[in-house]
Amino acid sequence: MNAVRLRKCLDAIIRWGIVLIPFSMAISPVPVSVFSGLIITAFLLKKAILREPLFLKNPVNLPLGLFFAFTCVSLFNSISYQDSLKGGVLRLLQYILVFFIVLEEVKDQRHIKEIFFSCCFGLLLASADGIWQVITGKDFIRGYAPVVNLGMVRATAAFKDSNLMGIYLSALSPLAFGTSLFVFKSRMRYFALLVSLVSLAGIALTYSRPTLLAALVSVFFLSITGRKKSVIILLISLTLLSPFLLPKSVKDWAREVGYNPIRFMCNDDRIAVYRNSWNMIKAHPLIGVGANTYMKNYKSYREAVEYRNIVTKDFMYAHNNFIQMASEIGLLGLGIFIWLLFALFKGSLRIYGALKDAQLRWFSLSLTACVIAFLVNGLTESSLYYSRVALIFWYLAALCLALDKFKDERIS
Repeated sequence: MNAVRLRKCLDAIIRWGIVLIPFSMAISPVPVSVFSGLIITAFLLKKAILREPLFLKNPVNLPLGLFFAFTCVSLFNSISYQDSLKGGVLRLLQYILVFFIVLEEVKDQRHIKEIFFSCCFGLLLASADGIWQVITGKDFIRGYAPVVNLGMVRATAAFKDSNLMGIYLSALSPLAFGTSLFVFKSRMRYFALLVSLVSLAGIALTYSRPTLLAALVSVFFLSITGRKKSVIILLISLTLLSPFLLPKSVKDWAREVGYNPIRFMCNDDRIAVYRNSWNMIKAHPLIGVGANTYMKNYKSYREAVEYRNIVTKDFMYAHNNFIQMASEIGLLGLGIFIWLLFALFKGSLRIYGALKDAQLRWFSLSLTACVIAFLVNGLTESSLYYSRVALIFWYLAALCLALDKFKDERIS
């Protein structure tokens, strides 16, 4: 195989690997790992052949590099170097490589459309699977049964639990929401609207409060920026009516927690975990207890008498991205991540303002809404630490910045 044919082969692997990642995430973690491995291998080979710099310059390079460095430094306090290296440092390196690959290799409008359709078909597949699961008792991809809480049948689709399904749906659905409101016309707009409605059904069937909140915040963001007064009024009306629309079991439970919004959103067990996490942070405030060791450290920092006498498990996630990050890589590492987010949103808004095509501008805002939804969900979930869905954040963040290449283009 000559150099030209090899280059074309590597380009094709990278292009279609990028396209298939969001869709395959609705099916299983295995194809996501395969496609990630393929595009990383092809990308590194391509860089070696062309003798090009590994990474492009972008607004998050410095904070991202420092974030990776602090993740490595946290190993000094690790109680398991194997866990910290494999599940912490190397996994983060994988995410960073995928981030830079998406950032550099998304080069044309057709590729953007292919990614959009991949996300939409992933949303349709996961939502339809969840609906089928609730109706029949098993999802049609992996045969999982739904979860039952407070007498409610909660969809999980091909994910292990409802919250994971919710993270996936709420992170990608703003792309369909924004597209149906602002981007496409005629039949394409109706397709995006169909995906939005089916996704909302899937989100509703998870009965995941952080997922519902993330979807609500993202649609509010899109409606306010797009000045869609009718949608804003509808959202406000639904928000005000929601206490009356909730299932009786949820209303009873809300009464049990004294209508306390924090207890309602987080559950008492999460609040107990947050308090225990604070003990971990106080013990190692600068560089944390070590990447990917939160669960192994948790029981050592658990209070003797926990919040409201809740007894949490020996191995827990923090159920909050920022708290788990501060625990594992310290307050300095958390501060750098917040800097990374600031640079990401600043760069995304700059790109949005520079884009000349109206449809690309709304596509840019929709991607920003996707990232916002993921972060809102992460206030009560450790979504950045769930290997099944964590890659979504880095993938979406890269797409936000990749649109910088299209500042002077018009939709063809």
